[in-house]
Amino acid sequence: MFDLDKLVNDYLVPFGLKIVMAVVIWIVGGIVINLAARLVRGAMTRRHIDPTLVRYTESSLRIALRIALILSILSVCGIETTSFAALLAAAGIAIGAAWSGLLSNFASGIFLIVLRPFKTGDMISAGGVTGVVEEIGLFVTTLTTADNLRVYVGNTKVFGDNITVYDANAYRRVDLTAQLAHTVDVQDAVARLKARITQIPNVVDKPGVDVEILEFNASGPVLAVRPYCHNRDYWQVYFDTNKAIAEVGGTAHWPVPATRQILMPPPGVPGAPNAGTGAVPPIVPGAGGTAPAGTLPNAPAP
Repeated sequence: MFDLDKLVNDYLVPFGLKIVMAVVIWIVGGIVINLAARLVRGAMTRRHIDPTLVRYTESSLRIALRIALILSILSVCGIETTSFAALLAAAGIAIGAAWSGLLSNFASGIFLIVLRPFKTGDMISAGGVTGVVEEIGLFVTTLTTADNLRVYVGNTKVFGDNITVYDANAYRRVDLTAQLAHTVDVQDAVARLKARITQIPNVVDKPGVDVEILEFNASGPVLAVRPYCHNRDYWQVYFDTNKAIAEVGGTAHWPVPATRQILMPPPGVPGAPNAGTGAVPPIVPGAGGTAPAGTLPNAPAP
Protein backbone atom coordinates (compact mmCIF):
# COMPACT_ATOMS: atom_id res chain seq x y z
CA MET A 1 0.00 0.00 0.00
CA PHE A 2 1.31 3.45 -0.98
CA ASP A 3 2.45 5.42 2.10
CA LEU A 4 2.34 9.13 1.32
CA ASP A 5 3.65 10.19 4.72
CA LYS A 6 6.71 7.99 4.36
CA LEU A 7 7.38 9.44 0.88
CA VAL A 8 7.10 12.97 2.16
CA ASN A 9 9.06 12.51 5.36
CA ASP A 10 11.78 10.23 4.03
CA TYR A 11 12.35 11.65 0.54
CA LEU A 12 10.61 14.89 -0.37
CA VAL A 13 11.36 16.83 2.82
CA PRO A 14 15.10 15.96 2.90
CA PHE A 15 15.38 16.62 -0.83
CA GLY A 16 13.56 19.93 -0.47
CA LEU A 17 15.81 20.95 2.39
CA LYS A 18 18.85 20.15 0.26
CA ILE A 19 17.46 22.25 -2.60
CA VAL A 20 16.75 25.15 -0.26
CA MET A 21 20.22 24.82 1.25
CA ALA A 22 21.78 24.74 -2.22
CA VAL A 23 19.90 27.90 -3.25
CA VAL A 24 20.93 29.68 -0.05
CA ILE A 25 24.57 28.62 -0.54
CA TRP A 26 24.46 29.79 -4.17
CA ILE A 27 23.06 33.21 -3.24
CA VAL A 28 25.32 33.75 -0.24
CA GLY A 29 28.31 32.37 -2.13
CA GLY A 30 27.64 34.74 -5.06
CA ILE A 31 27.53 37.69 -2.68
CA VAL A 32 30.80 36.61 -1.06
CA ILE A 33 32.45 36.09 -4.45
CA ASN A 34 31.41 39.56 -5.67
CA LEU A 35 32.59 41.11 -2.41
CA ALA A 36 35.97 39.34 -2.58
CA ALA A 37 36.42 40.33 -6.25
CA ARG A 38 35.63 43.99 -5.48
CA LEU A 39 38.05 44.00 -2.55
CA VAL A 40 40.85 42.55 -4.67
CA ARG A 41 40.14 44.96 -7.53
CA GLY A 42 40.06 47.94 -5.18
CA ALA A 43 43.31 46.94 -3.47
CA MET A 44 45.11 46.46 -6.79
CA THR A 45 43.73 49.71 -8.21
CA ARG A 46 44.92 51.69 -5.18
CA ARG A 47 48.40 50.30 -5.78
CA HIS A 48 48.24 51.57 -9.39
CA ILE A 49 48.64 48.09 -10.87
CA ASP A 50 48.14 47.76 -14.63
CA PRO A 51 44.39 47.61 -15.46
CA THR A 52 44.87 44.50 -17.60
CA LEU A 53 46.43 42.62 -14.70
CA VAL A 54 43.61 43.81 -12.43
CA ARG A 55 40.92 42.50 -14.78
CA TYR A 56 42.75 39.22 -15.30
CA THR A 57 43.21 38.64 -11.56
CA GLU A 58 39.59 39.51 -10.83
CA SER A 59 38.21 37.17 -13.52
CA SER A 60 40.52 34.33 -12.45
CA LEU A 61 39.45 34.75 -8.81
CA ARG A 62 35.77 34.73 -9.77
CA ILE A 63 36.18 31.53 -11.82
CA ALA A 64 38.10 29.71 -9.08
CA LEU A 65 35.63 30.71 -6.35
CA ARG A 66 32.66 29.82 -8.54
CA ILE A 67 34.04 26.32 -9.14
CA ALA A 68 34.60 25.89 -5.40
CA LEU A 69 31.02 27.06 -4.77
CA ILE A 70 29.58 24.55 -7.23
CA LEU A 71 31.56 21.71 -5.63
CA SER A 72 30.25 22.78 -2.21
CA ILE A 73 26.66 22.77 -3.44
CA LEU A 74 27.11 19.30 -4.95
CA SER A 75 28.53 18.08 -1.67
CA VAL A 76 25.55 19.47 0.26
CA CYS A 77 23.18 17.79 -2.17
CA GLY A 78 24.85 14.45 -1.46
CA ILE A 79 26.58 14.10 -4.81
CA GLU A 80 30.01 12.50 -4.63
CA THR A 81 32.45 15.20 -5.75
CA THR A 82 35.45 12.89 -6.06
CA SER A 83 34.12 11.22 -9.18
CA PHE A 84 32.98 14.61 -10.44
CA ALA A 85 36.49 16.00 -10.02
CA ALA A 86 37.95 13.02 -11.87
CA LEU A 87 35.43 13.51 -14.66
CA LEU A 88 36.29 17.21 -14.77
CA ALA A 89 40.01 16.41 -15.01
CA ALA A 90 39.41 13.94 -17.85
CA ALA A 91 37.28 16.50 -19.67
CA GLY A 92 40.03 19.07 -19.15
CA ILE A 93 42.59 16.78 -20.77
CA ALA A 94 40.32 16.15 -23.75
CA ILE A 95 39.54 19.82 -24.15
CA GLY A 96 43.22 20.69 -23.78
CA ALA A 97 44.17 18.30 -26.58
CA ALA A 98 41.46 19.68 -28.84
CA TRP A 99 42.11 23.32 -27.99
CA SER A 100 45.89 23.26 -27.78
CA GLY A 101 46.15 26.47 -29.79
CA LEU A 102 43.77 28.33 -27.50
CA LEU A 103 45.54 27.04 -24.40
CA SER A 104 48.86 28.13 -25.89
CA ASN A 105 47.44 31.63 -26.38
CA PHE A 106 46.10 31.50 -22.82
CA ALA A 107 49.50 30.56 -21.38
CA SER A 108 51.20 33.27 -23.45
CA GLY A 109 48.63 35.78 -22.20
CA ILE A 110 49.53 34.89 -18.60
CA PHE A 111 53.22 35.47 -19.34
CA LEU A 112 52.47 38.79 -21.05
CA ILE A 113 50.49 39.97 -18.05
CA VAL A 114 53.01 38.75 -15.46
CA LEU A 115 56.23 39.77 -17.26
CA ARG A 116 54.66 42.95 -18.69
CA PRO A 117 56.97 43.70 -21.66
CA PHE A 118 54.39 46.33 -22.60
CA LYS A 119 51.17 47.77 -21.17
CA THR A 120 47.89 49.15 -22.37
CA GLY A 121 48.40 52.42 -24.27
CA ASP A 122 51.91 51.56 -25.51
CA MET A 123 52.70 51.61 -29.22
CA ILE A 124 54.33 48.32 -30.15
CA SER A 125 55.28 46.20 -33.13
CA ALA A 126 54.64 42.50 -32.54
CA GLY A 127 53.36 39.58 -34.55
CA GLY A 128 53.78 41.53 -37.77
CA VAL A 129 51.43 44.34 -36.61
CA THR A 130 52.29 47.86 -35.43
CA GLY A 131 49.77 49.77 -33.35
CA VAL A 132 48.63 51.02 -29.95
CA VAL A 133 47.75 48.35 -27.39
CA GLU A 134 44.07 48.58 -26.47
CA GLU A 135 43.81 45.42 -24.38
CA ILE A 136 45.87 42.39 -23.38
CA GLY A 137 43.27 39.64 -23.26
CA LEU A 138 43.48 36.04 -22.12
CA PHE A 139 43.79 34.79 -25.70
CA VAL A 140 44.48 37.79 -27.95
CA THR A 141 46.10 41.22 -27.78
CA THR A 142 44.03 44.01 -29.32
CA LEU A 143 45.88 46.70 -31.31
CA THR A 144 44.73 49.82 -33.13
CA THR A 145 46.94 50.55 -36.13
CA ALA A 146 47.97 53.97 -37.45
CA ASP A 147 45.28 53.78 -40.18
CA ASN A 148 42.63 53.21 -37.44
CA LEU A 149 42.12 49.48 -37.92
CA ARG A 150 41.36 47.16 -34.99
CA VAL A 151 43.62 44.07 -35.15
CA TYR A 152 43.46 41.04 -32.85
CA VAL A 153 46.79 39.19 -32.60
CA GLY A 154 47.07 35.81 -30.87
CA ASN A 155 49.11 36.00 -27.69
CA THR A 156 51.29 33.09 -28.83
CA LYS A 157 52.33 35.05 -31.92
CA VAL A 158 52.96 38.17 -29.85
CA PHE A 159 54.98 36.46 -27.13
CA GLY A 160 56.90 34.18 -29.52
CA ASP A 161 58.12 36.99 -31.80
CA ASN A 162 60.30 40.06 -31.35
CA ILE A 163 58.45 42.86 -29.55
CA THR A 164 59.34 46.48 -30.29
CA VAL A 165 58.01 48.99 -27.74
CA TYR A 166 58.18 52.50 -29.15
CA ASP A 167 57.09 54.25 -25.94
CA ALA A 168 59.57 52.55 -23.61
CA ASN A 169 62.25 55.29 -23.87
CA ALA A 170 61.96 59.05 -23.50
CA TYR A 171 62.70 59.74 -27.17
CA ARG A 172 63.33 58.05 -30.52
CA ARG A 173 65.25 59.02 -33.65
CA VAL A 174 63.72 60.17 -36.93
CA ASP A 175 65.85 58.97 -39.86
CA LEU A 176 65.76 61.09 -43.03
CA THR A 177 68.21 61.96 -45.80
CA ALA A 178 68.94 65.05 -47.92
CA GLN A 179 70.44 64.64 -51.39
CA LEU A 180 72.76 67.51 -52.38
CA ALA A 181 74.26 68.44 -55.73
CA HIS A 182 78.04 68.35 -56.27
CA THR A 183 78.30 72.16 -56.26
CA VAL A 184 76.64 72.69 -52.86
CA ASP A 185 78.88 73.68 -49.94
CA VAL A 186 78.37 70.70 -47.61
CA GLN A 187 79.42 72.43 -44.39
CA ASP A 188 77.13 75.37 -45.09
CA ALA A 189 74.27 72.98 -45.82
CA VAL A 190 74.87 71.12 -42.55
CA ALA A 191 74.84 74.36 -40.54
CA ARG A 192 71.68 75.63 -42.25
CA LEU A 193 69.80 72.35 -41.73
CA LYS A 194 70.79 72.06 -38.06
CA ALA A 195 69.69 75.61 -37.32
CA ARG A 196 66.34 75.16 -39.07
CA ILE A 197 65.44 71.68 -37.77
CA THR A 198 66.20 72.68 -34.18
CA GLN A 199 63.29 75.15 -34.46
CA ILE A 200 60.76 72.40 -35.30
CA PRO A 201 58.22 71.92 -32.46
CA ASN A 202 58.67 68.81 -30.25
CA VAL A 203 62.29 68.17 -31.33
CA VAL A 204 64.13 67.44 -28.08
CA ASP A 205 67.24 69.45 -27.17
CA LYS A 206 69.24 66.46 -25.92
CA PRO A 207 70.48 64.68 -27.88
CA GLY A 208 70.82 67.40 -30.49
CA VAL A 209 69.95 67.17 -34.17
CA ASP A 210 72.41 65.03 -36.17
CA VAL A 211 73.23 66.22 -39.69
CA GLU A 212 76.23 64.41 -41.15
CA ILE A 213 77.51 63.14 -44.49
CA LEU A 214 76.05 59.66 -44.96
CA GLU A 215 77.50 58.73 -48.36
CA PHE A 216 78.36 59.94 -51.85
CA ASN A 217 76.59 58.90 -55.02
CA ALA A 218 76.55 59.94 -58.66
CA SER A 219 74.35 62.96 -57.90
CA GLY A 220 76.45 64.29 -55.03
CA PRO A 221 76.76 63.95 -51.24
CA VAL A 222 73.89 62.54 -49.19
CA LEU A 223 73.28 63.97 -45.71
CA ALA A 224 71.80 61.97 -42.84
CA VAL A 225 69.24 64.20 -41.10
CA ARG A 226 68.27 62.81 -37.69
CA PRO A 227 66.23 64.79 -35.15
CA TYR A 228 64.99 63.19 -31.92
CA CYS A 229 61.49 63.37 -30.43
CA HIS A 230 59.01 61.49 -28.27
CA ASN A 231 57.19 58.67 -30.01
CA ARG A 232 53.83 60.48 -29.84
CA ASP A 233 55.34 63.32 -31.94
CA TYR A 234 57.17 61.07 -34.42
CA TRP A 235 55.11 61.67 -37.55
CA GLN A 236 54.69 65.39 -36.90
CA VAL A 237 58.49 65.78 -36.61
CA TYR A 238 59.01 63.46 -39.60
CA PHE A 239 56.86 65.53 -41.95
CA ASP A 240 58.04 68.89 -40.56
CA THR A 241 61.66 67.86 -41.06
CA ASN A 242 61.00 67.02 -44.71
CA LYS A 243 59.39 70.42 -45.13
CA ALA A 244 62.39 72.08 -43.44
CA ILE A 245 64.83 70.35 -45.82
CA ALA A 246 62.85 71.61 -48.83
CA GLU A 247 62.59 75.09 -47.30
CA VAL A 248 66.32 75.39 -46.59
CA GLY A 249 67.21 74.16 -50.08
CA GLY A 250 64.87 76.66 -51.71
CA THR A 251 66.08 79.57 -49.58
CA ALA A 252 69.76 78.78 -50.29
CA HIS A 253 69.02 78.21 -54.02
CA TRP A 254 70.62 74.78 -54.06
CA PRO A 255 70.73 73.33 -57.57
CA VAL A 256 68.70 70.21 -58.29
CA PRO A 257 70.91 67.10 -57.88
CA ALA A 258 71.53 65.37 -61.21
CA THR A 259 73.64 62.45 -62.27
CA ARG A 260 76.76 63.41 -64.27
CA GLN A 261 78.18 61.13 -66.96
CA ILE A 262 81.30 61.01 -69.16
CA LEU A 263 80.74 59.41 -72.54
CA MET A 264 83.79 57.57 -73.92
CA PRO A 265 83.74 56.39 -77.56
CA PRO A 266 84.82 52.85 -78.39
CA PRO A 267 88.35 52.32 -79.78
CA GLY A 268 88.78 53.13 -83.46
CA VAL A 269 86.10 55.82 -83.55
CA PRO A 270 87.35 59.32 -84.41
CA GLY A 271 87.91 61.21 -81.19
CA ALA A 272 88.71 58.08 -79.19
CA PRO A 273 91.73 58.02 -76.80
CA ASN A 274 95.06 57.17 -78.44
CA ALA A 275 95.61 53.51 -77.63
CA GLY A 276 99.38 53.83 -77.99
CA THR A 277 100.00 56.88 -75.85
CA GLY A 278 97.00 56.79 -73.57
CA ALA A 279 96.22 60.39 -74.46
CA VAL A 280 92.66 61.45 -73.82
CA PRO A 281 90.98 64.16 -75.88
CA PRO A 282 89.87 67.28 -74.03
CA ILE A 283 86.58 67.13 -72.10
CA VAL A 284 83.92 69.75 -72.66
CA PRO A 285 80.63 70.05 -70.78
CA GLY A 286 77.53 68.80 -72.47
CA ALA A 287 73.85 69.39 -71.82
CA GLY A 288 73.40 66.23 -69.80
CA GLY A 289 76.87 66.04 -68.21
CA THR A 290 80.32 66.06 -69.87
CA ALA A 291 81.45 64.59 -73.18
CA PRO A 292 84.71 64.32 -75.20
CA ALA A 293 85.36 67.03 -77.76
CA GLY A 294 85.22 65.01 -80.89
CA THR A 295 82.81 63.14 -83.08
CA LEU A 296 80.94 60.77 -80.75
CA PRO A 297 78.16 58.34 -81.49
CA ASN A 298 74.77 59.77 -80.49
CA ALA A 299 76.44 63.10 -79.53
CA PRO A 300 74.10 66.12 -79.66
CA ALA A 301 74.55 68.53 -82.53
CA PRO A 302 76.49 71.67 -81.59
